[in-house]
Amino acid sequence: MSGVPWYAAGLRFSCRRCGACCTGDPGHVWLGPGEAAALAVRLGMAEAAFLQRYARRVYGLVSLREEADGRCVLYDPGAGCVAYEARPRQCRSWPFWPRLLASQRAWEEAAAECPGMGSGELFDPEGIALLARDAAGGADDGGR
Repeated sequence: MSGVPWYAAGLRFSCRRCGACCTGDPGHVWLGPGEAAALAVRLGMAEAAFLQRYARRVYGLVSLREEADGRCVLYDPGAGCVAYEARPRQCRSWPFWPRLLASQRAWEEAAAECPGMGSGELFDPEGIALLARDAAGGADDGGR
């Protein structure tokens, strides 16, 4: 194995705020240290109230809740993510999650659902690696 990733020429991505990664199959959006507080500030509420309304405990960790249809509790179909500027690390690192970078096929399957993948800013392999490490710094590499 050469050690050169399949994406050695870089990958393009620009968030379209379409909600494709915020809706659909259920999953977990893990909240790391300080993220619940930042989200609470963004929404103009106390952290305890934010946690009660928008979060849940799973396996001893904190995850955002989902609506009955599987979409993230912070995703408004008419407005998009209501906390976009303070979104958790897991969301900020999309689509540079280790499981999507594992193979070109995995990337292309995700890109079929995400209109921002393959367009916009070109991320070099070093930047991609930083984002992937950031994504992996949570409880997993993304639950959605």
